[in-house]
This record gives sequence, C-alpha cells and structure tokens, in this order.
Amino acid sequence: MTSESLQPVSAPSRRTVVAAVGAAGIAVALTACGSEDESTGSGAAAGTVLAKTSDIPEGGGKVFEAQGVVVTQPAAGTYKAFSSKCTHQGCAVKGIANNVITCPCHNSQFSATDGSVQKGPATQPLAAANITVDGDSITLA
Repeated sequence: MTSESLQPVSAPSRRTVVAAVGAAGIAVALTACGSEDESTGSGAAAGTVLAKTSDIPEGGGKVFEAQGVVVTQPAAGTYKAFSSKCTHQGCAVKGIANNVITCPCHNSQFSATDGSVQKGPATQPLAAANITVDGDSITLA
C-alpha cells in the first residue's frame, strides 16, 4: 500500500444530477425540433401520388400529413403545394378555406396561392413544394 491516505469520493449532489438531466432533455427537444431538408419543403419522396384533382376543392385544399404537404386549388385548374409545417413554431397547418391556409396552434394564416403570410404571428411564408398534375393525378415532383 501507499503512504497516502485514500480520500472518499463524494457522489454528485442532487442539484448536479437534476441539472444534467435537464440539460440532456433540452438537447433532445432541440434536436427533435431541428429542420428537415427544406429543398422540397416536405419530407415526402418524389413520385408520390397525392390525390386526384377532384379531391382538391377550388378555393380550398387538402393537407397530406404523412407527406408533410398541403395542396391547394386557388383558382379553377391551378394547383399549388406547400410544406404543411407552419413557419412560426412548426405546427401542422389544418384548415384551408377561401384561399387561406390556417395553422391551428396560433392562428397564423397563409395564402393558398403563394404561401405568403396573410396574418401572423408567422413572419415567413410556407415553403413551396413541387408537384405535377398529369390528367387527374397530382404527384410530388
């Protein structure tokens, strides 16, 4: 044995453990809120058939939750697509009526024509998504 006396190592204090767990939780939450690849405005694969043109009402639209997009028909025969993720805090938009896309979380409103902000708190437009219309099929491009 050595001549040095052994000193007991104290366990971390409860405050230290709680702070470490809290910091880890914040890191996980921030990672979960990270952005997707926004080049298409959605997480869906190109070539995914979304709907028939008859499924999208004029002046309205439809949210495709699994694909992360909203498709609108702002004028007869004109179809647009945007990310369904609100630019304010990332909630999924829900309602589309009278050419307005609405986020249910804080009531931000976006144009069904170009995704621009019509009413805040959002300050950035919805990201455009690429679609093609072939006959009566609407497909992610």
